Amino acid sequence: MINRQLQQEANFLLSHFPCLGLIGPRQVGKTTMAKMLMQQLSKTCIYLDLESTSDFQKLENAETFFDDNMDKCLIIDEVQRRKELFPLIRSSIDKDRKPARFILLGSASPELIRESSESLAGRIAYLEIAGLNLTEISNKYTTPDLWFYGGFPEPFLNHAINTHWKNNFIKTYIERDLPQLGFPAKPLTTRRLWYMLAHYHGQLINYSDLSKSLELSSKTLKSYVEFLESAYLIRLLPSFHYNSKKRLVKSPKVYIRDSGILHHLLGIETNEQLLTHPKFGASWEGFIIEQIAQAKKEQQELFFYRTQHGAELDVVITENMIPKYGIEIKYGDQIKLSRGNFESAQSLEVNRKIVIHHKNDAWKMNNGFEVMGLRSFLDELKI
Repeated sequence: MINRQLQQEANFLLSHFPCLGLIGPRQVGKTTMAKMLMQQLSKTCIYLDLESTSDFQKLENAETFFDDNMDKCLIIDEVQRRKELFPLIRSSIDKDRKPARFILLGSASPELIRESSESLAGRIAYLEIAGLNLTEISNKYTTPDLWFYGGFPEPFLNHAINTHWKNNFIKTYIERDLPQLGFPAKPLTTRRLWYMLAHYHGQLINYSDLSKSLELSSKTLKSYVEFLESAYLIRLLPSFHYNSKKRLVKSPKVYIRDSGILHHLLGIETNEQLLTHPKFGASWEGFIIEQIAQAKKEQQELFFYRTQHGAELDVVITENMIPKYGIEIKYGDQIKLSRGNFESAQSLEVNRKIVIHHKNDAWKMNNGFEVMGLRSFLDELKI
């Protein structure tokens, strides 16, 4: 059992909101967290899994069920399977607006489960449960372990099932989960798109090239990519170009969110294969970005920065659109920064200039950049 850092925040939100939404991809630990919350709540809880036939049938007359259990916390797993429940949940909350009436678990963003955003506005607080973060795992495990296997708890904790688990995860998402969420593509198209995005990992996304390869219109292809982002499978990292007079790259970069899934899609089966793979650097970059995205404060946003002349920073962390951190991500023992890195940091006037590398030691470079390991930076970010 790994204690998730969001546990404390979940308890806080439950003490103030009648409904808590735990959202994120399947198998990431939402159900485990919900069951831990059950043990900590001072009221009786009822857990319902809508993938269970018996639990599904209990909500055939949902309004009556909710009325009969007003004094309890109802936990509804895979709630996206019954979107018609949201207006009934809203009505039940309005009859008795107390904290911790409902905990809803869903494998999609609030935007994708649009009914919840519209029906429960002001009544629900959302908490995204992502893969494991480096600061959550014990010293028994290393950064390379988390990078190679990814943040899904089962394959990370049980390496023996890694390949089998990920085969099943991808197959289930393609054939069942995405169609249930309303993804319109055929399974073969979905599989091809997912594999192609893995090869685009860390690059500017080119909707035109992808659409031609898949024989789709650019508009359709873009809607598919945005859908996968809303299902927490990929991350589109936007370019920072707020109030800039420079000619900047505007297209987002695309990343497969879980490094273990990325490696599986690329056919990487060992650490040795990873270290010699053409996507080695991009994989490390994406892993660092995902770790930062999980640890950042709510008011912080992530971007990359690149001018048309090639000056760039891998990550820019902003607060209220004001750049605070300019970050370069490196892996090798010799850290070399380009003139464009310095120019970018100077142009953005960031408070801190950071190089994140694969070791734990830290030092200051004579150009104003600070070098540190990932765990140290994540710890600093949370202060």
